[in-house]
Amino acid sequence: MSNHQALWTKVDQYVEEKLIPSDEALDTALAANREAGLPAIDVSPAQGKLLQVLAIMNRARRILEIGTLGGYSTIWLAGALPAGGKLVTLEYEAHHASVAKRNIERAGLADRVEIRVGLALDQLGALAEEEAEPFDLIFIDADKPNNPHYLDWALRFSRPGTVIIGDNVIRNGDMIDANNEDVRVIGTRQFFDKLASEPRMTCTAIQTVGSKGYDGFMIGIVDK
Repeated sequence: MSNHQALWTKVDQYVEEKLIPSDEALDTALAANREAGLPAIDVSPAQGKLLQVLAIMNRARRILEIGTLGGYSTIWLAGALPAGGKLVTLEYEAHHASVAKRNIERAGLADRVEIRVGLALDQLGALAEEEAEPFDLIFIDADKPNNPHYLDWALRFSRPGTVIIGDNVIRNGDMIDANNEDVRVIGTRQFFDKLASEPRMTCTAIQTVGSKGYDGFMIGIVDK
């Protein structure tokens, strides 16, 4: 671990100790994810709390999450919903979705979370066919090459005031390299290009450091 990474991790630990009380459901979800062999790419506790705070600030009643993994971020987001609220989360891997389902049930949130399994683009198309109502907050955290397409769908399911958040948009700074051939970096750069030309959104990107390394979020709001 580099000196910088060690410091970032210690700062995250300090923030968690001071501001993020231990939560049995969240701790158990992370342990279950590890036991099930899921990749350790969940948001950090501080990032999860940020997502929850943003959902509360926006008074979100309907949330769309693209990319469930083991449901750790899902639990954070669903915890912000009021009575009668709903979160729809999309996951490609059936095994991941099964782990997430158990984690969400243990957290007591099954009544407000719907997990849809399959290709996210297919599931988004199905939501359109069902004439799903707009969402108040949309969190994009799935396969990065498809981020531009996910943004198109996010806008389709938005209304003025909808908050759209994209994870992993800095990628250790690789996103500034136009010659980088990593498909995740290419997808991220295309995501930025689409955001730059999108008149319906006001947005920014924030670099983050912490226990998850060097990365960042895109945070935007739909204006019209």
